[in-house]
Amino acid sequence: MSITASAPQWDITANQPELMLANLSHLGLIEVTGEQGRSFIHGQVTTDISSLTAEQWRWGAHCDAKGKMIASFRTFSIAESLFLLMPTETISVDLPQLKKYAVFSKAELEDASANWQLIGVAGTSAKNFMEQQFGTLTGEVTPVEGGVILQDQDRYIAVLSPAAADNLSQQQNLVDATAWQALEIRAGYPNISATHANQYVPQMCNLQAIDGISFTKGCYMGQETIARMKYRGGNKRALYILQGTTTQTLAVDDKVEIALEDGYRKAGNIIEFVQQGNNVLLTAVLANDTESSATLRIADDEQSSLTVQPLPYSLED
Repeated sequence: MSITASAPQWDITANQPELMLANLSHLGLIEVTGEQGRSFIHGQVTTDISSLTAEQWRWGAHCDAKGKMIASFRTFSIAESLFLLMPTETISVDLPQLKKYAVFSKAELEDASANWQLIGVAGTSAKNFMEQQFGTLTGEVTPVEGGVILQDQDRYIAVLSPAAADNLSQQQNLVDATAWQALEIRAGYPNISATHANQYVPQMCNLQAIDGISFTKGCYMGQETIARMKYRGGNKRALYILQGTTTQTLAVDDKVEIALEDGYRKAGNIIEFVQQGNNVLLTAVLANDTESSATLRIADDEQSSLTVQPLPYSLED
């Protein structure tokens, strides 16, 4: 079933309405089941899966042997199944890598995106709206009829069966995913696309700042590199939030440039972006000593101008 969504009718790079429901069609789900499903994933990802309760969700990353992220995700449970929520296009890259090692465990993994509808809810009236629909929301993850509700501070992700999602969508017109992506960008979240798989160690995208890395859980794929970066230093990059203008139509593989004394030079890659006309809001991986006053632009767009926006969390250990 597909849910109808319209383009946002407000400036998503700067504002949001009192209540917004967004069709999160850009996100999908990997479902993990089986007797050893959770223990298998625990040994593959940066998150401590073994201590994750049914009332919790966490950020995490699945890395290659060199510690470079194949995918970043939110993880949570519905009944006996563990789920990894990530950009749909990233599943096609990440799932085969997980399955490669799952054959040695009693674990089954599948792309479950078609079985669920994802709706994001935000705004100052979001809590009242959600509790009118589903009753009291008790924590980070609340089971409801037809799925679960994930609470992320003052925002919600409804993971629902098609029938339950259809009912919710009848209560309020849905907008497309760009409105939600703008909020994810302002939150400084690292939604890694397939384009950027195997490029960044998690700390280069601020995973440690959003509790996406456990440094006490034991061995997992890429752990040596990630631990060395924490305890011995050496990380020279971080995720930044940038806002400004461009005359180009952006793509996720576009670059950001920085002004130096001898002209503009490549500064880093765009991770996620939203664009309305010439206005853009994006996350990008840049040198972690980039000043807030730096002069930045979209690569090769002389009319472009980007400014660094404050992160909503600290990068200090």
